[in-house]
Amino acid sequence: MHQHLLLDEAASLVEDGMTIALGGMTMYRRPTAFVRALLRRNPRPKNLTLLCFTAGYESDLLVGAGCVSAIRSCYFGLESFGFAPMFTEAAQKGVLQIIEETEASLALGVRAGIAGVGYMPSHAWVGTDMPQLRPDVMRTQDPYSGEELIAFPAINCDVAVIHGLEADYNGNIKINNNAGVDVELIYLADRVIATVERLVEESTRSLDLMLIPAPGADYIVQTPKGAWPTSCYPEYPMAGSEIVKYIDACNAGAFDRYLEDLLQTTQNW
Repeated sequence: MHQHLLLDEAASLVEDGMTIALGGMTMYRRPTAFVRALLRRNPRPKNLTLLCFTAGYESDLLVGAGCVSAIRSCYFGLESFGFAPMFTEAAQKGVLQIIEETEASLALGVRAGIAGVGYMPSHAWVGTDMPQLRPDVMRTQDPYSGEELIAFPAINCDVAVIHGLEADYNGNIKINNNAGVDVELIYLADRVIATVERLVEESTRSLDLMLIPAPGADYIVQTPKGAWPTSCYPEYPMAGSEIVKYIDACNAGAFDRYLEDLLQTTQNW
């Protein structure tokens, strides 16, 4: 069963030190309204580990606000807009733990977590220097062939947050076909929060895009424009001017002022 919550109520479920996964892909369908709700909390959450297959604008806000102590992702940037400024600054200063990941290590670690086993073996990273960057990643041997494999440890997640186009009152969630790893995060996380553009009756729900069947989410929050300024196709495009405004503010050393204005102007959306 799922519960319907207000956005601030859902944001209160994130506790200090948790691993939180943010759904969507690069600059598409990111749960930005949820992130803003986290940043409106007083005090803000701290020592979070961000788990993102790709991390973007939403994650950069959390890093800039000092909420994140570790990041595990195979990409952190603003796609065609370039580097994520606050992540880049934090990485250069060495104040952020960056857990070295690739697409393979994330996928295999998530699979192990979903399967409830300690690791997932693979040929990935064999013959590379990557294991030297991750002492927790062990070598193992195939018990049947004897060949060397890499044992990728399971990844665990406290809370996953995804953003969808709509949900019906039974808890079915519609996302667009650029699903990223949202479905996998739903199976991985201990708690799943889904923000959606709107709630609809099941009889009016369209079936032309990917559907996550109930009970995929523990909590559903109606959140119009919940992915802005990232895109939520086909509802609205990326707000490129806002991304440029963000980059310009960060480059001018005005992240805090940008964030204050952002939280204020979006307060009553």
